[in-house]
Amino acid sequence: MTPTADQTAAVDAAITTRRSLRAFLPTPVPRQTIEDILAVSSRAPSGTNTQPWKVYVLTGNAKTELSRKIMAAHNDPGERASHTEEYAYYPTEWKSPFIDRRRKVGWDLYGLLDIGKTDKARMHAQHGRNYDFFGAPVGLMFTIDRIMRQGSWLDYGMFLQSIMVAARGRGLDTCPQAAFMQFHRIITAHIGAPDNEQVVCGMSLGYADPHAVENTLVTERDPVSTFARFLE
Repeated sequence: MTPTADQTAAVDAAITTRRSLRAFLPTPVPRQTIEDILAVSSRAPSGTNTQPWKVYVLTGNAKTELSRKIMAAHNDPGERASHTEEYAYYPTEWKSPFIDRRRKVGWDLYGLLDIGKTDKARMHAQHGRNYDFFGAPVGLMFTIDRIMRQGSWLDYGMFLQSIMVAARGRGLDTCPQAAFMQFHRIITAHIGAPDNEQVVCGMSLGYADPHAVENTLVTERDPVSTFARFLE
């Protein structure tokens, strides 16, 4: 099938307008819409069609109670220290340009929120917003079977991207969140995940708050010429 110009533009717009938003309206998202997003996203590719993803959709009291449990641990230094990530998302030793990009997005966000570099209390509070799903009405938790290897994790990334793009196509926004990984023991117990499942990440889903200053943050991307080589 040859796409029309309008179809190409619609796909491009869904991809390029995807941003990790950090403030949502409480407006409910219909269950059918969530199911439609997940159904479309299930067409993401996976090696030999293994489809390694599993999704727990939290709304209402289920979401509120999970947030309460995690926030209690987050705000207790002793309890927080007892929770560690089950896998390393970031490198143990940083180098340029990666550390530069990481620092820039952090200080750009804090700048919008008027959080100073020494204001540890407000930094802590802002980080805690992750665990309230930034006010979104829908929280998604993603798990993978522990027997799956690195290739399936690559497949999982394509599934997550598909969810975020499908959401944009329906006027919704998202925020994929590695911050939840620290509290995987609380999460798996709350959602009833069996021992063979490992938490991959969480995600906020909902309608963006158009008045939230943090939602004006647009992260930069390098031009194609800096990361692609064309060999002929």
